[in-house]
Formats: sequence, structure tokens, C-alpha cells
Amino acid sequence: MSFSIFHNLVINTSPEDVFHAVSQPKHLDNWWTLKSSGKPEQGTEYNLNFTDQYNWFCKVSKVAPNKSFHLKMTISDEDWNPTTFGFDLEEETGSTLVKFSHINWREANHEFKHSSFCWAILLKGLKDYLEKGTVIPFEDRS
Repeated sequence: MSFSIFHNLVINTSPEDVFHAVSQPKHLDNWWTLKSSGKPEQGTEYNLNFTDQYNWFCKVSKVAPNKSFHLKMTISDEDWNPTTFGFDLEEETGSTLVKFSHINWREANHEFKHSSFCWAILLKGLKDYLEKGTVIPFEDRS
């Protein structure tokens, strides 16, 4: 048995803008990571750095420009290692429906529940980044 996190939200911008914000390091660093690297191409490696203690790696497991972007964790903590998270995008009139998933958690433990809460906050940060241009300094992100 595995456990999954799902969040849907509407962002008032194009799927292209959302895709860039979730797949390009220069944008990831504005709403999620301290510093990141990688290219949105199938099988390529991403480095997601939050601190020296949380310097994680993953690989692109699914990519369709302006439609879908998923990363499979390869080096992270014990709870995150078996997981894959991603964004599926559907164009709506003048906006994008973002279907976020973070799947294959081994157990619905504290880390799983905390991560679900944190993703909700981070996705609100993504929405504010794209709709309002808001960049919260890394040290102020929850």
C-alpha cells in the first residue's frame, strides 16, 4: 500500500507560464528551492537544494511541455526517496488548472502529513508568484 498527496488549484496565467515556473530552476528558486539546477527533459537530473542538510536530487520521470512535469526522487530523506511529485496542467479560459500530485509514500506518517501541508502553502506561493510577481525570500518560506 502507498499513500498520495493531491492538490488542485487554478492559476490565472497560461499553461506555458506555469510549466516554466515548475520546471525551470530560475523560477523554482523564486517560490520553492534555495537554489536548483536541471533541465526539463526526460531522464535528466535535478538538484533541489534547500540547505546543506537538504540537498536533494531527482530525475525527470515525465515531461510534456506546457502540459506535464514530474520528478522522481533519487537522493533525499528516507520518506521522500520512493516518491514522485508532479504537475499536470489543463488550459482553461484565461487560466490553468494545476493538478499536483506527490505519490508513492510508504506510510501516512508525520512527514507525509507535514509535506501535504507544506505543499499547500508552497502551491499558494506558486500562485502568488505567477499572478502577482510575489517572491518570498527563502528564509521566510514555511
